[in-house]
Amino acid sequence: MTEKIIIPPIKCQGIKTKLVLWIKAIIPDNFNGYWIEPFMGSGVVAFNIMPKKAILADSNPHLINFYKAIQEEKINASIVKIFLENEGKILEKTQGEYYYTVRQRFNEKLNPLDFLFLNRACFNGMIRFNNKGYFNVPFCKKPQRFSKAYITKICNQVQALFSLLKMGNYEFICQDFSDTIAMAKDKDLIYCDPPYIDRYNDYYNGWQEKDEYKLSELLKSVKTNFIMSTWHSNHYRENNYLSLIWSDYYCLTRQHFYHLGGKEINRNPMLEALITNFQTNYIEIHSSKSEQLSIF
Repeated sequence: MTEKIIIPPIKCQGIKTKLVLWIKAIIPDNFNGYWIEPFMGSGVVAFNIMPKKAILADSNPHLINFYKAIQEEKINASIVKIFLENEGKILEKTQGEYYYTVRQRFNEKLNPLDFLFLNRACFNGMIRFNNKGYFNVPFCKKPQRFSKAYITKICNQVQALFSLLKMGNYEFICQDFSDTIAMAKDKDLIYCDPPYIDRYNDYYNGWQEKDEYKLSELLKSVKTNFIMSTWHSNHYRENNYLSLIWSDYYCLTRQHFYHLGGKEINRNPMLEALITNFQTNYIEIHSSKSEQLSIF
């Protein structure tokens, strides 16, 4: 099976690019409501599910502002091209020091174009903010980061996303996950991709055990179907919360390799899990050899 995968212009920790077809395969055939994401992140899942209508929410206002700017045509491929070409030239001339000028400028003015620049020039494509809400990821140490080919790739991603957003009814909202789940109605489908406990604590808001319990209680109370992405196990340990919190639901697993991480030792294969409150006939896949992805 070969299928094109839309890659969003914003990178994000734990991005589900290689899991999109797996998630898509378990969606009930009769789903025709709103696709609701309380933890939108990069948006890669929704952008590839391509629902007719969606509520895409996140607690990080910079993600929401960036995608709303594309949707409202305040940012387009031409604007991105000119911006990254100009900023990239300055970055190269300063051997990378200009990155920190842009970072300070973003933390003061919150320009979504600066956010894109930082996201594509920072160390390992991370999104991380300190307790004052300031973006604090260091430079990737590649002054020639914004090559012509790289800028073209980003512009193509912006254009593809703009075209997709025109095809459906997509609402971007910055709010707490509990408020987003409360918006769900019977025929909707909630897809949750919360941060992993004790991991990416400074993505924008931390995620702790109490948050996982709160999420489980909220999902237990809804009358609609839900899918939740989490991790099952890796080489070193297992996710004990699957038995502590999520044991009453169906669980599918599949191996996934993460390339993001500050240290190479943290970039290891992980057994991913999808938790659902509905039964699916989809056969579990533990090897990526069963599917071929064409990634753009």
